[in-house]
Amino acid sequence: MTTDRLMALDLLVSVLTAAAWMSAGVAAAARRPRTAAALFAVALVASLARVWSVLALAGAGWWFVQEKITVALPLLVAAGAAATALAGPRLLRAARRADAASREAVKAPAVAVPLLGAGYAATAGIVQTFLIGYPADPGTALLLLAVAAGAVLGTWRAMSTHVPGLRTATAVTAVAAVLGTTLVFVPSGETTAEGSATGGTAAMAGSGSGSGSGSHDHHSASEGSASLMGAETRPVTDLRGPAAPPPGGAVRRFELTARTATVTLSSGRKVPAWTFNGQVPGPPLTAVQGDLVEVRLRNADITSGVTLHWHGYDVPSGEDGVPGLTQEAVPPGGEFVYRFVAAQVGTYWYHTHEVSDLGVRMGLYGTLVVTPKGTSAKGLDLTLPVHTLGGVTVTGDHDQPLVQQAAPGTPVRLRLINTDNTPHRFTLAGTPYRLVAVDGTDLNAPGTLGRVGLRLAAGGRYDLAFTMPSDPVLLRVDDRTDSVRITPESGPPGDGAAVAAKGATASATADPGSQTAGWPELDLTRYGAPAPTPFTSRSRFDRDFTLVLDRGFALTNGRPAYAHTVNGAAFPDIPTEVVREGDLVRLTVVNRGRETHPWHLHGHRVLVLSRDGRSVTGSPLWLDTFDVQPGQVWEVAFRAANPGLWMNHCHNLSHADLGMMLHLAYEGVTTPFHGAHSG
Repeated sequence: MTTDRLMALDLLVSVLTAAAWMSAGVAAAARRPRTAAALFAVALVASLARVWSVLALAGAGWWFVQEKITVALPLLVAAGAAATALAGPRLLRAARRADAASREAVKAPAVAVPLLGAGYAATAGIVQTFLIGYPADPGTALLLLAVAAGAVLGTWRAMSTHVPGLRTATAVTAVAAVLGTTLVFVPSGETTAEGSATGGTAAMAGSGSGSGSGSHDHHSASEGSASLMGAETRPVTDLRGPAAPPPGGAVRRFELTARTATVTLSSGRKVPAWTFNGQVPGPPLTAVQGDLVEVRLRNADITSGVTLHWHGYDVPSGEDGVPGLTQEAVPPGGEFVYRFVAAQVGTYWYHTHEVSDLGVRMGLYGTLVVTPKGTSAKGLDLTLPVHTLGGVTVTGDHDQPLVQQAAPGTPVRLRLINTDNTPHRFTLAGTPYRLVAVDGTDLNAPGTLGRVGLRLAAGGRYDLAFTMPSDPVLLRVDDRTDSVRITPESGPPGDGAAVAAKGATASATADPGSQTAGWPELDLTRYGAPAPTPFTSRSRFDRDFTLVLDRGFALTNGRPAYAHTVNGAAFPDIPTEVVREGDLVRLTVVNRGRETHPWHLHGHRVLVLSRDGRSVTGSPLWLDTFDVQPGQVWEVAFRAANPGLWMNHCHNLSHADLGMMLHLAYEGVTTPFHGAHSG
């Protein structure tokens, strides 16, 4: 059983355990001995099942099983044992007799309260998982113990005027509450990043975290790290692209104007949107390797401001488009010019990074494709950004299947881009194909695929290649939406109903019933063939950071919130990761929670070293966005070769907006901007 499923099972069992104990206590208080006895038996079985599920998680190597073993289980076992010893015998005797005296006997606090107390203890474990989150520490344990004990004392006092040892128990509970609160909420010292340098030196964090002011001053943080390390300082505004292309390159100039507009989808449906040049997606940007890309961004009427971030493209830091860090957001009436050399070949995309959760959802995105120098276009090459707009899945601006034609034997390349916040599953029916590139980087020796599902992380890209067969080919999204139909040129021209009908019929023939939901999911870590890489998991790393992704109460922008957290904190209170140029850096990204987090580091591609402790056995995977599913542990690494200040965040942009983002800073790089990134 996978870790994700064990986590789900443990959650189910923990809820059942709490409910059974509480229900047994309520039934006893209601003078229903037989019902209470039956629920007591269920609670005992559920408690044993909870012990098993925790041990199973430990056996599966789940990172956070320690908090269950040291906090949740001891509370449950102690309270369950007390309930069994105090209430069990009386409850069973009353259930056998079931007379008036027995019903009165089970109503007594000595029976009902221990049962309810076991329920409170079981509930405390659920509270630890969902509300308090990572990390579990002595202060958290004391607080949970105090709350559970307080609930027991309050319940007993409500049921009886006499509570044995009330004063002593109340005093002990109060001491535990005060001590726990002190340990949890009073800072113990200077906050540091959860990373280390070789030899155990702590990786420095930006100052000011935990200030609660709602504005994290990364200018002072960067200057502080530079001065302490003795490094020469330089502002991020100096890290810009060149004014001229390299020898042999051309200048590719584009103008993008952000404005609100109503866009018309292929069905004729009209949707209010935020657009680049009045369209969604924005104009496709194309270049040849070695060209200089120059994009002039203007803002017509997006009141919150707008920037351009080049997702997956390793531009100079000053061109990265992060408001408050590398530039100020472009206000209405303003403009900003981006320049960078198109050094990387492949499929990428651009989007706003100002209030990006809303901005990207509303349509402020487009595609960027860079082709190799010295090659000419051949065959059918389709760039296919998939997005949810106005509540429907669109491919480009099509909310109906995009229909294309190609002669049999034609090379076809489909560039899939997930511009949504959540993963999409793609299937291709009607032809064998290869997954030739991921996140813009070619795979080594990709094998032939068929009848498999391709899970694509939010922000990620897949390039599929095949030779057009004599029958239609169908691309589907999430096993329910027909996205692209490609028919042989011998079929009817155009994209009318006849072509669509033939495409649907042929796809059903290729895959009877088109039941793609049953197709297994491709494991990218096993696909393709191994190849040499510049570093491996056995390399000596200069910096080592661990990021624990979770959900819990934290301060975000100075306000308490049920936030998406990293190492128990939310932006801007997550320490900055500081590296030196040339460092070999390892990131361990762990998902403690129940939601998927597509992790995205700006300005760098990372090499996947392992997932859940298993090394990559297929093609090397160089990614800029990787899906960290519940319970998963990813180890990735990169060479710090692009100086600057960079975002490192979840690309479910609603999660980033609720705190799941931090900065990675090179020593000596400063920013003149406010640092309070707004999404």
